[in-house]
Amino acid sequence: MKLSRNLLLSFEILAAHKLRTLLSVLGIVVGVGAVILMVSAGRGAERRILNLIRNMGTNIIIVNAGQTRIVAGRQIQTENVITLEPDDAEAILRNCPSVAGAAPAIDKRISAVWESENAITSVLGMTPEGFALRNIAIASGRIFNPDEGRARRRVAVVGPTAAKNLFLGKDPLGLQFLIGHVPFTVIGVTAPKGTDVNGQDLDDIIVVPLETAMRRIFNVPYIQTIYIQAHSPQILDRAEAEITEVLRQRHRLRDKPNDFTIQNQATLLATERETTRSMTFLIGSVAGISLIVGGVGILAVMLIAVRERTSEIGLRRALGARRVDICTQFLTESSILASAGGLLGVIGGITASLAISALGYWETVISWPAVTLGFAFSVSIGILFGIYPATRAASLEPINALRAE
Repeated sequence: MKLSRNLLLSFEILAAHKLRTLLSVLGIVVGVGAVILMVSAGRGAERRILNLIRNMGTNIIIVNAGQTRIVAGRQIQTENVITLEPDDAEAILRNCPSVAGAAPAIDKRISAVWESENAITSVLGMTPEGFALRNIAIASGRIFNPDEGRARRRVAVVGPTAAKNLFLGKDPLGLQFLIGHVPFTVIGVTAPKGTDVNGQDLDDIIVVPLETAMRRIFNVPYIQTIYIQAHSPQILDRAEAEITEVLRQRHRLRDKPNDFTIQNQATLLATERETTRSMTFLIGSVAGISLIVGGVGILAVMLIAVRERTSEIGLRRALGARRVDICTQFLTESSILASAGGLLGVIGGITASLAISALGYWETVISWPAVTLGFAFSVSIGILFGIYPATRAASLEPINALRAE
């Protein structure tokens, strides 16, 4: 039988049973669409997380006081360590050839008061170099300078969220407010940065000179963090090794474990990318199970079709149709069902992904390899689950088939 005639006959047979055809196609549509949607959502999450990490700055290494561990996706310091000092940042910058810049910092959530308004926000004490290292841009006003830091001036740069919560939308430049019980004057407002990888609002922040924070607000001689920038991304590992050596010598650790934790941006990027890809694969695999369910649906429909068309099969065999012709006919029908389901699933999955992204619910990135693989897998499912019904139909003896009711 010619291929064109075979296809035409298959379409006529499937069109004669519209509801059955629709139900058998539906499983494949849902399966392919779910795979595309889940993979697109996973790719979108991966891009968002990587952008957030890059938003920290370029070629960044972060040194935290004490050992930290990840709890519920967030970095938690296991103990209070007071050995990290501002001089450590100067020593790193002076003795590590791979390091281009270093900015010591200390932060804590504390109450800020303006007139009758009170807001709990993150107060960050940092040297001026930290603004460039952390990609903190200024929307209005200015940042403080080193002289203001050395003089322990009570000046502050506020983030958009902190400004909104504390000053109720009023232009904060020049306004005086309290951090704890210490008066400060707003000299700048940062540009919006959004959230970090832990979902923390990076705009809910008040930045003050490091020396002012250590002496006037927290009254401590130590810091919590040093933000460090390497000369290039290729030497981040080398810079990390140099920093480790300098800090161990300065802290006189000898055989003791490190009393600090170093986060390499390149390592963090690779870890987050691997995590999101693993999650995407897992979710996509779970969604792909519905493709198998769709294949089982096609198998059931084709077995029913074989039983209903037993007489037809016997008549065609009696008129000279070969076993291979019968087998090809049923395989063609199952392939058409799967291909139609795959095509509709591709259209549905892409449409849903674009709609979710356009409506702002979740950033999605269409994965064309996933689209191609989903469609190819749906066709393969149709052929695979169509083999048994086709073989069963082809194995019917003409006389027995003609006698069947």
